[in-house]
Amino acid sequence: MSSTTHLLYLHGFRSSPQSVKARKMANWIRQEFPQVLWWCPQLPASPRQAMADLLAGVADWPHEHMAVVGSSLGGFYASGLAQQLGCPALLINPAVYPSRDLAQYIGQQTAWHDPSQSFYFEPAYVEELQALEAQPRSAQPSTLALIAKGDELLDWREMLARHQAGRVHLIEGSDHALSDFDLYKDEILQFLRLL
Repeated sequence: MSSTTHLLYLHGFRSSPQSVKARKMANWIRQEFPQVLWWCPQLPASPRQAMADLLAGVADWPHEHMAVVGSSLGGFYASGLAQQLGCPALLINPAVYPSRDLAQYIGQQTAWHDPSQSFYFEPAYVEELQALEAQPRSAQPSTLALIAKGDELLDWREMLARHQAGRVHLIEGSDHALSDFDLYKDEILQFLRLL
C-alpha cells in the first residue's frame, strides 16, 4: 500500500483552518510526519468554487500518495474529491444532504472562529450543493467515516446509510465537533496511511 505524502484537510460550514480538529491534525503532521505536505485552505462559501479551487490545488499532487480529511460540509466535499481522484478520505460527521440542511442559512453568516469575519450565503449556493449531491457515488469507496450518534446537528442514521459502503466507526455519544477526536488518533493515522 502506498504511503501518504500529501494530505488535504477540509473544514465545515462557517468553520476555518483554525478549527480545533484542523489545528490538532496540523500539529500531528508537523511534529510526527514533517515530510508530509499539509494543506488546509479556507474554503469559499460557493460550493462550486470550493470544489474548483480544491481540484486546481491538488492537480499536481500524486493521487496515489494523497489523502483527504473532511469534517461536516468538508466531509461532503472530501467524499466527492475521493471519488474523483481515487484517494482515501476520512470523513468526520460528514454532511449528507447539505443543500437541505444549509437552505435555512441563506443570508449573512459569521465565521465560527472569528465573528468579525462574515460572508453571504447565497441561494445559488444551495443549487450548487444540489448539483454536487446528484453526482454518482463510487460503489466501493475508500473511506472511513467517523460518525457520532451524539451529533447534535446531523442525523447519524443518514450518515451511516450514505457511507456504509466504506468503513464506518459508529461512535456512541460524542458530538458534532467530535470533541473526543484524540481518542481516534491511531485509527485515523493508520487509515490515512501515515502509520
